Amino acid sequence: MTSQPATGALSAEIDRLVRDVEGFPKPGVTFKDITPLLDDHAAFTAVVQALADAGRDAEGRVVVDKVVGMEARGFILAAPVALALGVGFVPVRKPGKLPHRTRAVSYELEYGEETLEMHLDALDEGDRVLVVDDVLATGGTAAATVALVEQGGGTVAGLAVLMELSFLPGRAAVGELPLTVLHTV
Repeated sequence: MTSQPATGALSAEIDRLVRDVEGFPKPGVTFKDITPLLDDHAAFTAVVQALADAGRDAEGRVVVDKVVGMEARGFILAAPVALALGVGFVPVRKPGKLPHRTRAVSYELEYGEETLEMHLDALDEGDRVLVVDDVLATGGTAAATVALVEQGGGTVAGLAVLMELSFLPGRAAVGELPLTVLHTV
């Protein structure tokens, strides 16, 4: 597995701007609140550009056809990454939130179970996809999204996340998938 670390300055900025919220969404969970980072134009721009770099080759050429973002904070990061790359954005949502026919995958996450859906026609056969999310924790959300992309005929070129919680097994869940992490906790 590859991992491309962010610059020390960007990682420090992420650390400064992301706050911990104890006991959210339930007791025993420490939630990583990214809203202060989103409110800082310069930091948010740097994060989007660093995540978008995961969809480019060493010469800076775009090597993906779509960016997939997961509900809900993944949307906030993935949509501007897609714009930065000049490619389409595909939302992956909780059941019943997408208006057209969908495929679904269920999985375990750090505080329960969840199901994700993607439109059946979201990807074209052979599309190369960059998956973008806010946090890599247990890896369940990322693995489920990879499964949805593959079921839709796409190939996941990489996973790019704002933060990795290194004390959880997220890396193991994504296997050999190229991984870009901007900040490790």
